[in-house]
Amino acid sequence: MKKEELKEKLLSLNESDYYSIADLHIHSNESDGRMTPVEIIINAQRKYLKLISVTDHNTINAYINTNILKEEILVTGVEFDCWYKGVLIHILGYGFDIDNEELKSLYANTKAGCKFNLYRLFKLRNPKEVIEKINNAGGMAVLAHPCCYWSLNLDNMVKELLDMGLEGIEVYYPYNGLRRIVKFHSRKEVIKIAEKYNLIKTGGSDVHGKKLL
Repeated sequence: MKKEELKEKLLSLNESDYYSIADLHIHSNESDGRMTPVEIIINAQRKYLKLISVTDHNTINAYINTNILKEEILVTGVEFDCWYKGVLIHILGYGFDIDNEELKSLYANTKAGCKFNLYRLFKLRNPKEVIEKINNAGGMAVLAHPCCYWSLNLDNMVKELLDMGLEGIEVYYPYNGLRRIVKFHSRKEVIKIAEKYNLIKTGGSDVHGKKLL
């Protein structure tokens, strides 16, 4: 799916769609999830989902090691760990070319770089480089779960990421479940920022378990 086509598709989705037919934040066992990429596809089909993305941490092995790319409901995805002025943030990439050489330099070289551990904290990437390389690979860069970042000025952070080429922000996310405690900003604040900067609103379950939420 080309970038403009992807944007048009995402702009057509609303809040209820992200809790019924679309899930753009799913982790497989190629990073720290429990489902195989094929199991994710099977789960998605059983739930009659229309659009999904496997967004493993710092790797696209879910696409390289399987043939799931042939599935029409799938959009290529990845979630990169980044440092922004001392704050740990995650940048999602969607719709990029998996064969792009620039992006390959950002992927983890070992399994440890994709798992939930301290090793990942010492391998964080520069958000400007990440966003630029996602864009150069024909993809779209999105800020993941922004309510969770310990930033004194979320608006300013988003504005600076926007200047780097950010095009979307994850709004529809299970904050009341997965991030009930670690939540520094409100969804209303994020929606306001998204509309202020004309960012595409995305969403997903961030599921790591044995079935889709």
